[in-house]
Amino acid sequence: MPVEGPQYPVLLDLVGRSCLVVGGGPVALGKVRGLLAVDARVTVVAPHVLDELAALEGVTVVARRYEPGDLAGHRLAITATGDPAVDHQVFLDGEAAGVWVNSADDPANCAFTLPAVVRRGPMTLAVSTGGHSPALSKWLRDRLADELGPEYEVLLQLLAERREALRSEGIPTEGLSWQVALDSGMLDLVREGRVAEARELLQACL
Repeated sequence: MPVEGPQYPVLLDLVGRSCLVVGGGPVALGKVRGLLAVDARVTVVAPHVLDELAALEGVTVVARRYEPGDLAGHRLAITATGDPAVDHQVFLDGEAAGVWVNSADDPANCAFTLPAVVRRGPMTLAVSTGGHSPALSKWLRDRLADELGPEYEVLLQLLAERREALRSEGIPTEGLSWQVALDSGMLDLVREGRVAEARELLQACL
């Protein structure tokens, strides 16, 4: 079924996994770049492909129209053709083959939608409107991106280091006072360059 009701949010590990993009224009270029950014293996099927897209390293280009069977061997697919008939066919083929399909700006032919994303190192912030308004998703993403400075990466590093240290000592990390630590002023200390003090405060809170 196409996306209609509440959606289950998930982040996919696509490293080394095969993904198909149907379409070769500017929208497809953006989708391909997004997949390459997470180290997916990308195949593009389209009769006409932008030179900029074809030149991307790690992309296999099949210069023809989409055909039944093109989804074989892929984990997910994105269509960016602007042709509702093609979008619908890829969606139907995906449903039959068990492949998740997203159709750019065509929610009726989507098994999943793509959020607007902010990345700060390993931290990912995703904003979604369930396909109802990509423009609002991007607008909110840009506003939130301004709030997430490099200090958040340092904060994440401190939390991850402490979590790994506790786990290496055989101490369960669930149920510890992580929220208390985050509300303790750690972020302000990091912003002021007082990282060692932030680390000490984290340990004291836990």
